Amino acid sequence: MRTIQEINEKIACKKAVVLTTEELKARIAESSVAKIAKEVDVITTGTFEPMESSGAVINLGHTDPPIKIRRCWLDGVPTYSGFGAVDLYLGASCAVEVSDGEELRERGGGHVIEDLIAGKPVQVRAQGQVTDCYPRATFETTITRDTINQFYLFNPRNLYQNFIVGVNGGEKPLYTYLGVLQPRIANAVYSNPGAMSPLLNDPDLQLVGIGTRIFLGGGIGYVAWEGTQHFPLQKRLPNRTPIGPAATLALIGDAKQMDARWVRGCYFKSYGPSLMLGVGVPLPVLNEEVIARCAVQDKDLVAPIVDFSIPRRVRPTFGLVSYAQLKSGRITIEGKAVRVAPLASLFFSREVALELKQWIEAGKFSLTEPVAPIPQERSFLPQDRWTEL
Repeated sequence: MRTIQEINEKIACKKAVVLTTEELKARIAESSVAKIAKEVDVITTGTFEPMESSGAVINLGHTDPPIKIRRCWLDGVPTYSGFGAVDLYLGASCAVEVSDGEELRERGGGHVIEDLIAGKPVQVRAQGQVTDCYPRATFETTITRDTINQFYLFNPRNLYQNFIVGVNGGEKPLYTYLGVLQPRIANAVYSNPGAMSPLLNDPDLQLVGIGTRIFLGGGIGYVAWEGTQHFPLQKRLPNRTPIGPAATLALIGDAKQMDARWVRGCYFKSYGPSLMLGVGVPLPVLNEEVIARCAVQDKDLVAPIVDFSIPRRVRPTFGLVSYAQLKSGRITIEGKAVRVAPLASLFFSREVALELKQWIEAGKFSLTEPVAPIPQERSFLPQDRWTEL
C-alpha cells in the first residue's frame, strides 16, 4: 500500500494520520482492517516498565595531569572502567557500595542515571593506574550532564516481547525482580503491558529491525541489535504472539536529550536497584497485515504463571493466563482467586504511545528503514554444567 518514504513525506507536511495502539484497537470494532489500512499511516506503541539490563556510557573528559581510571564510583555506585582512560559504563542495577555493617542503601545505577538526566550534580571518585602517559593516581569531582562529553544509554536487553506472571507457592515471602511475592500464592505480579506493548503488535518483527528509530526515555533512540536472551523461537499462538519470554532488543540513545519523567531509578526490596524506562516504537502501516497484527486484544495474549518458590532455572507453572484476566485484577489458580497487579505502569505506557504520536503528528519524528532484520532463529542456551566444589 505505501512505503516508509511516502509516510515520511506526509509526516514532513504534518499530514500523517497516527493512532496509538489503543485507538487502533477501538476503531477496529467500528470499521474494517482494509478501510483502516487505507486511512492510517502510523501506529504508536509504548511501555513503561523496569528494564534492569540497561546502563549508560559516560566519557568524563581528560584531567590535567591525565588519569587512566581503573576504579570509579558515581555517588557511591561502582562503574565499569575497563575501557579507555576516562570511559565508564554505569549499570542500572549496580548497587551503591556501603561499608561493613551498614544497611544496604536503596540506591543504584538507575538512580544516578536519572539524576544525571535531570541535570543534578553527581559525585565522582576515581582511582587510576599510574603510567608514563597517565601519571595521576586519584581524582574527585562533581559532574552534571553538561560537564561531561558522551552520555548515552546503551541497554543490552529491553522490550521483552512477553514475560511471565510470578507467584509464590512456598511458606515465606520471596523478594524478586517482580517485587514481593507473598506465600501460599497470596498474590501474583506481571510486568508486560499486554496489548499496548511494542513487540506484541509486531510479533514476527517485520517492522522493527536494526536502525529503527524509537522513543527512548523521552528522547530519540534506535534499535542497536538483538537483545540478550533474545528467544524468537518461543512457542506461539496461532496469532503469532509468544506464550512466554521471546524476542528482546538492545537499544541506544543520547541521554542528554532524555527526560527524567521517562527514566526513573527504582528499588525492589531485598532484591536491588533497577530502572523504570519509557520506550515507544512506531509501526508504519505498510499494508493490511500491519493492521491485522495490531488488532490483537488482551484476551488474545497469554503469559505463563510461574512458581518462584522452586529455586531452579526451570520452575513449575500453573498454566497460561490471558492479559485480559490479568488486567481484571484477579486470576484463578487451582480454584483459588488471587489478586494480581502489574509491574509496568499501564498509565505511563499509554502516555508514551500518546507522546510519540504527538511527535509524529507535529513533524518532529520521522521513521527509519531498518538496515538489517532482527534474527528470528536464535535458540536459548542455558548454563547447566555443574562443577563439584
